[in-house]
Amino acid sequence: MLTLPDDVPGRLDKALVAAVPADLALSRSRLQALIAEGAVRRGGQALLDAKTRVLPGEVLTLTLPPPAPVQAKPEDIPLDVLHEDATLVIVNKPVGMVVHPAPGAPSGTLVNALLHHCGDSLAGIGGAGRPGIVHRIDKDTSGLLVVAKTDRAHQRLSAQFAAHSVDRLYQALVWGRPDPGDPRLNGLSGVSFEPEGVLRIEAPIGRHKADRKKMAIRHDGGRRAVTRLTVVQGLGPGANGAALMQCRLETGRTHQIRVHAAHVGHPLVGDPVYGTNRKPPGWLSDAAMDALSTLPGQALHAGVLGFEHPETGAALRFQTDPPASFNTLLRALSEIPG
Repeated sequence: MLTLPDDVPGRLDKALVAAVPADLALSRSRLQALIAEGAVRRGGQALLDAKTRVLPGEVLTLTLPPPAPVQAKPEDIPLDVLHEDATLVIVNKPVGMVVHPAPGAPSGTLVNALLHHCGDSLAGIGGAGRPGIVHRIDKDTSGLLVVAKTDRAHQRLSAQFAAHSVDRLYQALVWGRPDPGDPRLNGLSGVSFEPEGVLRIEAPIGRHKADRKKMAIRHDGGRRAVTRLTVVQGLGPGANGAALMQCRLETGRTHQIRVHAAHVGHPLVGDPVYGTNRKPPGWLSDAAMDALSTLPGQALHAGVLGFEHPETGAALRFQTDPPASFNTLLRALSEIPG
């Protein structure tokens, strides 16, 4: 049952975008398809036209069909394994690999590769659709993931992530260079500078109201999200250039670094979703333009992962370098005069 809010748009499909809980992640096109299938009713009548006029306060019923099961199958896909024991695996995920099967990516995922690598021991750990998966990174983000091989390991690792005790450091290339003296940054709600120039961003994140495939800063129902950004190296012409950043996650929301970086006006280089359709700046060299044109996605690498072993309690810490595409662009940008 959905009660339409006071500021609801007049069209049914737009009203549903505003009223449907964000956790369902239903896009407007998906809602339009559900309307056509008779899944939306007012009283006992199915509303079959997305343009149907609706009013604030009306109560609608949305019936979602059961999700189609995604059956992950083992696939012989090479894995970059940094560590493995009886309870867990540490892998370095490449750019372009989806973590687990979904309707748009039923195969070729990290889960498919893990099922082949680990055999039957992984089946069912943490759920049939995402066996062993404790946390995720985006398809076009590279870097470290820990995978559980037993139920107890999965539960204990998940508890560490929930308690925000896992150390996660990312490397990123961003446009511009955050400056503690920037009055624009100091005027943003939830943005502050800590000692040694660390930019702290605390801004809640939830599903975008109009595009449920995107995340956005949501003060009306978003989940708490905290990111700390540190300039490691300035690149190009000063504040208008770019920067190599170290990003430390306190929380772990979907697209958190990408959304927070864009929120403070320093979107990730190459980000196709949150980069505000930014054109390459004129100060880029030919080498940097070439490197940018071959960058497969946002310049973001999960390079450090630290946590307690779920069985022994020993402190574990793993580190990897960014992929070649990231380093090629970094090298080209670092050669441009400041």
